Amino acid sequence: MYVPKSFQFDNPAEKIAFMQRYPFATLVTVAHGLPLATHLPFVVEEKDGKVILSSHFAAGNSQTQYVETGSSLVIFSEPHAYISPRHYDKQESVPTWDYIAVHAYGKCRIEQDADAKLILLEKMIRFYEPNYLQQWTSLSHRFRMGMLSGLTAFTLEVTELQGQRKLSQNKTITERTRIIRQLEESPVGIEQDLAKYIQNTLK
Repeated sequence: MYVPKSFQFDNPAEKIAFMQRYPFATLVTVAHGLPLATHLPFVVEEKDGKVILSSHFAAGNSQTQYVETGSSLVIFSEPHAYISPRHYDKQESVPTWDYIAVHAYGKCRIEQDADAKLILLEKMIRFYEPNYLQQWTSLSHRFRMGMLSGLTAFTLEVTELQGQRKLSQNKTITERTRIIRQLEESPVGIEQDLAKYIQNTLK
Protein backbone atom coordinates (compact mmCIF):
# COMPACT_ATOMS: atom_id res chain seq x y z
CA MET A 1 0.00 0.00 0.00
CA TYR A 2 1.31 3.44 -0.91
CA VAL A 3 1.10 5.56 2.24
CA PRO A 4 2.24 9.21 2.16
CA LYS A 5 3.93 10.31 5.38
CA SER A 6 1.02 12.56 6.38
CA PHE A 7 -1.42 9.63 6.33
CA GLN A 8 0.54 6.90 8.11
CA PHE A 9 -1.46 4.52 10.29
CA ASP A 10 1.12 2.65 12.34
CA ASN A 11 -0.47 1.68 15.67
CA PRO A 12 -1.10 -2.11 15.54
CA ALA A 13 -3.79 -2.08 18.25
CA GLU A 14 -5.70 0.68 16.44
CA LYS A 15 -5.49 -1.22 13.15
CA ILE A 16 -6.89 -4.35 14.79
CA ALA A 17 -9.67 -2.35 16.43
CA PHE A 18 -10.50 -0.83 13.04
CA MET A 19 -10.77 -4.28 11.42
CA GLN A 20 -13.02 -5.46 14.25
CA ARG A 21 -15.26 -2.42 13.83
CA TYR A 22 -15.52 -2.80 10.03
CA PRO A 23 -15.13 -6.57 9.53
CA PHE A 24 -16.70 -6.97 6.07
CA ALA A 25 -13.67 -7.12 3.80
CA THR A 26 -12.31 -8.31 0.45
CA LEU A 27 -10.07 -11.39 0.24
CA VAL A 28 -7.72 -11.26 -2.76
CA THR A 29 -5.73 -14.25 -4.05
CA VAL A 30 -3.66 -14.61 -7.23
CA ALA A 31 -4.31 -17.60 -9.50
CA HIS A 32 -2.45 -18.09 -12.78
CA GLY A 33 -1.37 -14.46 -12.75
CA LEU A 34 -4.88 -13.08 -12.25
CA PRO A 35 -6.41 -11.75 -9.02
CA LEU A 36 -9.47 -13.44 -7.55
CA ALA A 37 -11.55 -11.58 -4.97
CA THR A 38 -14.40 -12.50 -2.63
CA HIS A 39 -16.28 -10.19 -0.27
CA LEU A 40 -16.62 -11.81 3.15
CA PRO A 41 -17.44 -11.12 6.80
CA PHE A 42 -14.48 -11.82 9.10
CA VAL A 43 -13.91 -12.47 12.76
CA VAL A 44 -10.71 -10.68 13.84
CA GLU A 45 -8.92 -12.01 16.94
CA GLU A 46 -5.60 -11.70 18.75
CA LYS A 47 -4.12 -14.95 20.05
CA ASP A 48 -0.71 -15.26 21.68
CA GLY A 49 0.50 -12.09 19.97
CA LYS A 50 -0.83 -13.15 16.57
CA VAL A 51 -3.71 -11.69 14.59
CA ILE A 52 -6.05 -14.37 13.24
CA LEU A 53 -8.80 -13.77 10.68
CA SER A 54 -11.50 -16.37 10.13
CA SER A 55 -14.37 -16.64 7.67
CA HIS A 56 -15.87 -19.04 5.14
CA PHE A 57 -16.52 -19.29 1.41
CA ALA A 58 -19.40 -20.93 -0.38
CA ALA A 59 -18.02 -24.38 -1.18
CA GLY A 60 -18.44 -23.80 -4.91
CA ASN A 61 -16.23 -20.70 -4.95
CA SER A 62 -13.22 -21.40 -7.20
CA GLN A 63 -11.01 -19.18 -5.04
CA THR A 64 -10.91 -21.98 -2.47
CA GLN A 65 -8.60 -23.91 -4.81
CA TYR A 66 -5.86 -21.27 -4.51
CA VAL A 67 -5.94 -19.74 -1.04
CA GLU A 68 -3.57 -22.31 0.44
CA THR A 69 -1.01 -22.13 -2.37
CA GLY A 70 0.27 -18.61 -1.70
CA SER A 71 -0.26 -15.42 0.23
CA SER A 72 -3.61 -13.65 0.33
CA LEU A 73 -4.53 -10.03 0.95
CA VAL A 74 -7.58 -9.00 2.98
CA ILE A 75 -8.66 -5.38 2.44
CA PHE A 76 -10.65 -3.62 5.16
CA SER A 77 -11.94 -0.28 3.88
CA GLU A 78 -14.49 1.88 5.70
CA PRO A 79 -15.47 4.66 6.24
CA HIS A 80 -14.85 7.01 3.30
CA ALA A 81 -16.25 10.16 1.68
CA TYR A 82 -15.79 12.64 -1.15
CA ILE A 83 -14.21 15.88 0.05
CA SER A 84 -15.10 19.03 -1.88
CA PRO A 85 -12.47 21.74 -2.52
CA ARG A 86 -14.99 24.34 -1.36
CA HIS A 87 -13.78 23.63 2.18
CA TYR A 88 -10.25 24.84 1.42
CA ASP A 89 -8.88 28.36 1.77
CA LYS A 90 -6.95 28.32 -1.50
CA GLN A 91 -8.86 28.81 -4.74
CA GLU A 92 -6.44 26.53 -6.57
CA SER A 93 -7.62 23.33 -4.89
CA VAL A 94 -9.02 20.05 -6.19
CA PRO A 95 -11.47 17.43 -4.90
CA THR A 96 -10.20 14.41 -3.01
CA TRP A 97 -11.43 11.42 -1.06
CA ASP A 98 -10.83 10.78 2.65
CA TYR A 99 -10.80 7.20 3.90
CA ILE A 100 -9.28 4.62 6.21
CA ALA A 101 -7.97 1.28 4.96
CA VAL A 102 -6.06 -1.64 6.43
CA HIS A 103 -4.37 -4.38 4.39
CA ALA A 104 -3.79 -7.73 6.11
CA TYR A 105 -1.42 -10.21 4.45
CA GLY A 106 -1.12 -13.88 5.27
CA LYS A 107 -1.72 -17.45 4.13
CA CYS A 108 -5.08 -19.13 4.50
CA ARG A 109 -5.58 -22.55 6.03
CA ILE A 110 -8.76 -24.41 5.11
CA GLU A 111 -10.41 -26.33 7.94
CA GLN A 112 -11.32 -29.78 6.65
CA ASP A 113 -12.57 -31.25 9.93
CA ALA A 114 -16.32 -30.86 10.48
CA ASP A 115 -15.90 -30.02 14.18
CA ALA A 116 -13.34 -27.31 13.36
CA LYS A 117 -15.70 -25.87 10.74
CA LEU A 118 -18.54 -25.86 13.26
CA ILE A 119 -16.38 -24.02 15.81
CA LEU A 120 -15.51 -21.34 13.26
CA LEU A 121 -19.12 -20.95 12.16
CA GLU A 122 -20.39 -20.62 15.73
CA LYS A 123 -17.62 -18.12 16.44
CA MET A 124 -19.01 -15.97 13.64
CA ILE A 125 -22.53 -16.32 15.03
CA ARG A 126 -21.34 -15.19 18.47
CA PHE A 127 -19.65 -12.16 16.91
CA TYR A 128 -22.40 -11.05 14.52
CA GLU A 129 -25.61 -12.19 16.26
CA PRO A 130 -25.18 -13.93 19.62
CA ASN A 131 -28.95 -14.20 20.06
CA TYR A 132 -29.15 -16.47 16.99
CA LEU A 133 -26.91 -19.10 18.58
CA GLN A 134 -29.79 -20.61 20.57
CA GLN A 135 -31.87 -20.99 17.42
CA TRP A 136 -28.88 -22.43 15.55
CA THR A 137 -28.16 -25.08 18.19
CA SER A 138 -31.85 -26.05 18.30
CA LEU A 139 -31.80 -26.98 14.60
CA SER A 140 -31.44 -30.63 13.69
CA HIS A 141 -27.96 -32.12 13.45
CA ARG A 142 -28.75 -33.15 9.88
CA PHE A 143 -29.61 -29.58 8.87
CA ARG A 144 -26.51 -28.10 10.50
CA MET A 145 -24.21 -30.66 8.92
CA GLY A 146 -25.86 -29.99 5.58
CA MET A 147 -25.14 -26.30 5.96
CA LEU A 148 -21.52 -27.04 6.85
CA SER A 149 -21.10 -29.18 3.74
CA GLY A 150 -21.89 -26.13 1.64
CA LEU A 151 -19.14 -24.04 3.28
CA THR A 152 -15.37 -23.89 3.10
CA ALA A 153 -14.17 -22.46 6.42
CA PHE A 154 -10.68 -21.03 6.79
CA THR A 155 -8.35 -19.05 9.01
CA LEU A 156 -5.61 -16.63 8.03
CA GLU A 157 -2.68 -15.82 10.30
CA VAL A 158 -1.65 -12.24 9.54
CA THR A 159 2.03 -11.86 8.66
CA GLU A 160 1.88 -8.14 7.87
CA LEU A 161 -0.54 -5.29 8.53
CA GLN A 162 -0.44 -2.08 6.52
CA GLY A 163 -2.71 0.89 7.06
CA GLN A 164 -3.56 4.36 5.91
CA ARG A 165 -5.70 7.09 7.46
CA LYS A 166 -6.27 9.80 4.88
CA LEU A 167 -8.18 12.27 7.02
CA SER A 168 -7.18 15.65 5.58
CA GLN A 169 -4.23 15.83 8.00
CA ASN A 170 -2.43 17.94 5.39
CA LYS A 171 -5.09 20.65 5.72
CA THR A 172 -5.45 23.36 8.34
CA ILE A 173 -7.58 22.96 11.46
CA THR A 174 -10.05 25.49 10.04
CA GLU A 175 -10.37 23.52 6.79
CA ARG A 176 -10.78 20.22 8.63
CA THR A 177 -13.44 21.77 10.84
CA ARG A 178 -15.46 22.69 7.75
CA ILE A 179 -15.10 19.14 6.43
CA ILE A 180 -16.20 17.68 9.76
CA ARG A 181 -19.28 19.89 9.82
CA GLN A 182 -20.35 18.76 6.34
CA LEU A 183 -19.83 15.07 7.14
CA GLU A 184 -21.66 15.31 10.47
CA GLU A 185 -24.68 16.70 8.63
CA SER A 186 -24.60 13.94 6.01
CA PRO A 187 -27.47 11.42 5.96
CA VAL A 188 -24.90 8.72 5.14
CA GLY A 189 -23.76 6.77 8.21
CA ILE A 190 -20.21 6.06 7.03
CA GLU A 191 -19.67 9.76 6.36
CA GLN A 192 -20.78 10.55 9.91
CA ASP A 193 -18.32 7.91 11.14
CA LEU A 194 -15.56 9.51 9.09
CA ALA A 195 -16.29 12.87 10.71
CA LYS A 196 -15.46 11.36 14.12
CA TYR A 197 -12.12 10.08 12.87
CA ILE A 198 -11.23 13.46 11.36
CA GLN A 199 -12.27 15.12 14.63
CA ASN A 200 -9.67 13.00 16.41
CA THR A 201 -6.94 14.53 14.22
CA LEU A 202 -7.64 17.90 15.86
CA LYS A 203 -6.75 16.67 19.34
